[in-house]
Amino acid sequence: MTVTATQIVMPGPVEPHGLQQREIDLPAPSAGHVTLRMEATGVSFAEQQMRLGRYYDQPPFPFVPGYDVVGTVVATGPGVDPDLTGRRFAAVTKTGAWASHLLLDAADLVAVPDGLDPAGVETVLVNGITAWQMLHGLAKVRRGGTIVVLGANGGVGSTLLQLARHAGITVIGTAAERHHHLVRALGATPVDYRDPDMYEKIRALVPGGADAVFDHVGGAGLKRSWQTLRRDGTLVSYGAASAKNDDGNAQLPFLAAYARIKQWHYSPNARRAYLYNFWDGVKQRDTFRARLRDDLTAVLGLLAEGVLVPQVAARLPLGRAADAMVLAESRTVAGKVVLIPDGRS
Repeated sequence: MTVTATQIVMPGPVEPHGLQQREIDLPAPSAGHVTLRMEATGVSFAEQQMRLGRYYDQPPFPFVPGYDVVGTVVATGPGVDPDLTGRRFAAVTKTGAWASHLLLDAADLVAVPDGLDPAGVETVLVNGITAWQMLHGLAKVRRGGTIVVLGANGGVGSTLLQLARHAGITVIGTAAERHHHLVRALGATPVDYRDPDMYEKIRALVPGGADAVFDHVGGAGLKRSWQTLRRDGTLVSYGAASAKNDDGNAQLPFLAAYARIKQWHYSPNARRAYLYNFWDGVKQRDTFRARLRDDLTAVLGLLAEGVLVPQVAARLPLGRAADAMVLAESRTVAGKVVLIPDGRS
């Protein structure tokens, strides 16, 4: 069965309204694959960097962006259980999800519990897996501990807040003052990230040091995050937002952070430091898929139970992907900007 798909294309390093839309015919799914009808996909920091040609390991232009997706299977290829048709799944794609329909390997599908809003599920796919793996896999903070989350109003940050609260962990979250109400509503103590004395105010709240700091900013502030830890605390660096608009090699901020974190991690002290990489271990594909499926299933379970409240900043139709990117890059909204099929609201 041939399906006509609408796709949003990044033709090169363009402004958001330089994105292009095209219609293509997708062939029937091959062996082991399915055709998924998109119900929700999102605008993340990754797409913002890809638009500038600054995302590590992005494909050459032109390409269809879209890091993750929620949708319904409409066709199955040979070797795939035909009963998957009509069922809702989530998948992490890295690229390709800004489309009305897409072809996916059936092994990458993760079942979505019945009754969940696709846009809500979209907010906790990569964001939820990232937060879960950093909190429970790397930092391993115990109940009663205290953590610091930079960018607490963002997709990963707001999910971290909720997972930590559920685990009995106290959270201090940095955000612009206009988002402090959200940080408080999610059970954390807010600190203004624009305050030049931000780290001093954090230390006043946790004078003995934090059990963990989750830092997506990188750059010069990474050392301050390290110094905010208690004697046996853990720093988890998972981005370099401070270098978003820098010219030059996009890999340099990560290489600098990697070198510094390795030095700290192996220095003679009880503190630990990690550079989180979502795709770590992907070459062992089966093991990677199994871990992703287990972690996402746990996160979706918490979403179904109401432990996690999805932070949907806005829902825009696929055809307005440029407007969605402008909104996401404006840093005026809390949560995630979600793309939905054209004709829906």
